[in-house]
Amino acid sequence: MKREVDVLSEESRDRYHLIVGESQKMKRAVEIARKAAASHSTVLLLGESGTGKELFARFIHNHSERATRPFIAINSVGLSKELLESDLFGHEQGAFTGAHKTKKGKIELANGGTVFFDEIGDISREMQAKLLRFLQEREFERVGGNATISVDVRVIAATNRDLTAAVKRGDFREDLYHRLNVVAITPPPLRERKEDIPILADFFLKKFATATRRNVTAISEKAQRTMMTYDWPGNVRELANAIEHAIVLGSGTLVQETDLPSRFAAEPGVSQLEALSYRDGINAARKELVVKALQKTKGNRAAAARLLGLETKYFLRLVKSLQIE
Repeated sequence: MKREVDVLSEESRDRYHLIVGESQKMKRAVEIARKAAASHSTVLLLGESGTGKELFARFIHNHSERATRPFIAINSVGLSKELLESDLFGHEQGAFTGAHKTKKGKIELANGGTVFFDEIGDISREMQAKLLRFLQEREFERVGGNATISVDVRVIAATNRDLTAAVKRGDFREDLYHRLNVVAITPPPLRERKEDIPILADFFLKKFATATRRNVTAISEKAQRTMMTYDWPGNVRELANAIEHAIVLGSGTLVQETDLPSRFAAEPGVSQLEALSYRDGINAARKELVVKALQKTKGNRAAAARLLGLETKYFLRLVKSLQIE
């Protein structure tokens, strides 16, 4: 248990490293987060994917009076209305097929702490109504139950969608939007805080060099210039992937420009999103990484999995999902 606590503490320190920097926009976002942490107000985190919205949510929780209480993250993407409602509010025994026993929902489990609603812009109108009632009263009933349950939780929500536009279209309830939008924080995208790229790149370099036991100590000037001219549509998450790619497949003690994913060889300043969606771009990068690993191991999939630090079963599923022959 002590080792697990030490590991979690180390991960927590590592995560917070990602939301500091020299840029004024990031400093301002962190300042607002610190002030919000000292209150009980609901916080709405806005902005693009990969900018660290969940890191900000955890930062606020860990700098608040609730720090010793649970932090429960809820992601609504991919869940049906029924599953999401049960996940949030729990259910009573016999409430539906498969409900063999009473189960507490995540909101109830977060009592005294913080509940983080990720991708809040994706929930259905029906769930928006139930969530609005909870935000107003801090009360709910389990699915299939009649007893009203009260909880004391801090609510933080996040979305990469334009909720103002969604309200105008009628896709998102205006009253819910105003309930959520008490303190709004928008972590800046990486292209607007490029002065932080060297700090972040060095952090990821040390992290992945240690994890892969590679003697990689620095990034070449040419590689750094290339990273500074890139638009980073995937933000900090994409930067981490690029550095990991370079360390795993590169050679020598320096990360060279040629060690970076092939998309960096494109003409600087041309946005990769013109041709690809973010998801397509990430899948293309994953495919390139897997193919190069297989080339290095002459098609030996078990060896390629070890090279990438992955479990063989997971690697095989990855190969299949990426349709690599």
